Amino acid sequence: MKKKMEALLNKYEEEEEEEYEEDCPGCKVEQLKRADTSVPIKPVFFISIVTLCASLPISSLFPFLYFMVRDFHIAEREEDISYYAGYVGSSFMLGRALTSILWGVIADRYGRKPVVVIGTITVVIFNALFGLSTNFWMAIITRFLIGSLCGIIGTMRAYASEICRKEYHALGISAVSTSWGIGLVIGPAIGGYLAQPAEKYPSIFSKESFFGRFPYFLPCLMISVFALAATVMSFWLPETLHKHNKIKRDKNNFDESAGGTPDESNGSNVSQNMNHSERRAPGSQKSLLKNWPLVSSIIVYCIFQLHDIAYLEIFSLWAVSPRTLGGLSFTTADVGQVLAITGLGLLLFQLLVYPLVERITGPVMISRIGAVLSIPLLASYPYLALLTGFGLSIALNCASMLKNILSVSITTGLLLMQNRAVSQEQRGAANGISMSSMSLFKTIGPAAGGSLLSWSQRRQDADVLPGDQLVFFVLNVIELLGLLLTFRPFLKEPEDSDISKSKDDSLDQENGIQERLVITELP
Repeated sequence: MKKKMEALLNKYEEEEEEEYEEDCPGCKVEQLKRADTSVPIKPVFFISIVTLCASLPISSLFPFLYFMVRDFHIAEREEDISYYAGYVGSSFMLGRALTSILWGVIADRYGRKPVVVIGTITVVIFNALFGLSTNFWMAIITRFLIGSLCGIIGTMRAYASEICRKEYHALGISAVSTSWGIGLVIGPAIGGYLAQPAEKYPSIFSKESFFGRFPYFLPCLMISVFALAATVMSFWLPETLHKHNKIKRDKNNFDESAGGTPDESNGSNVSQNMNHSERRAPGSQKSLLKNWPLVSSIIVYCIFQLHDIAYLEIFSLWAVSPRTLGGLSFTTADVGQVLAITGLGLLLFQLLVYPLVERITGPVMISRIGAVLSIPLLASYPYLALLTGFGLSIALNCASMLKNILSVSITTGLLLMQNRAVSQEQRGAANGISMSSMSLFKTIGPAAGGSLLSWSQRRQDADVLPGDQLVFFVLNVIELLGLLLTFRPFLKEPEDSDISKSKDDSLDQENGIQERLVITELP
């Protein structure tokens, strides 16, 4: 039986190979993947650069946002600055929430590359304009436009699963989440070191110079220059979307077989072509909202992303807040240094450790472990404010590095589940739904986090959860909710059906039956 199944599988693969379209970019990628079994270093590098371009604008403003809003003179009291800063952070996520599904549909219809090119150009233009903001509403509008016109992240998730062979899917998705995580760390480092250059580097930039009049433009300019380089590089990205209509071609094959030979031979051919069409068509017609492995993983993913963006907003605002309000009295450079060190540890973990751990534990278990370890870690944050000097630096760097490693591990595991739950024809739309839902939650995160921190700083002498203890307690409640949702019956893992389904289809073609057989259950 095993030899027979191997022969059928080989026959099926030969048929698939013969069906490649000469002018189809997606077919060219499939042929390349079949011929080259080595680690896809070049595609992973491209994925990392483009994803990094999209993630840098999200977090680069956090070290200087407090001072930027202060300079807008919109807050009447110092305690209210965090409140207004939260809305600037949320405007980006609101724009992305409104357009992510649209960008996913465009990526499925017209290709991944056009969406990537438009997104990188958006970062070049509007991130630079954000650095030139002279009032609160200009900052809100430019951040909203960056979020709504940049559909890179969802598209790159789908692209990473398509450009890599199946055994390297974890590496491709890890490249997306790692670059995303590194961007969320390097971005604040850029913002921290380069914001207010006339104050930090008076020998280079005078207060009367352009960068003195626009103290937050230099970090935004550096990111826009990087995005310009990513735009040029994105033209060399191979397109992975199939440009031909497979369903129509299969229908023609079916019609030819139906009109060719009669009786039993015709019935066999009809059955084979029906099964062949069946293999191609259902993935594009099945409703994504009825795909519970996808939907459940998106919901859990959104809960953790709400926690992560709220944490990032709160951490940056808390670190630069004065000690009289429970903060650390850090400068923008201090925050940038902490997050830069964190990024180095995150990079090493994701490249060297995560793929091995994921193969051993699986994506769900690694997400659970990350959530469990994050809870006691966050509970320790309020007590870091009691430290000073070198002890504070060591403790904060270690805590920040560990927290970001755990967060990216959770995210990567859930992204793997989402991409394994859908076929290529739906992957762009599925990631669009994921991005839109996640962005909606992230719209709430910065505004709620800023408001919560502002409120907690006004209750330093409360008997229950005074000051910043309240903030980190609420973050832990969200983390605990996400952890509970990773268990059954809520979260359903997608079946690894690629190989077993193709074997089933081959068996159907051989026997001319309509019933699906599960090969793994055969003796």
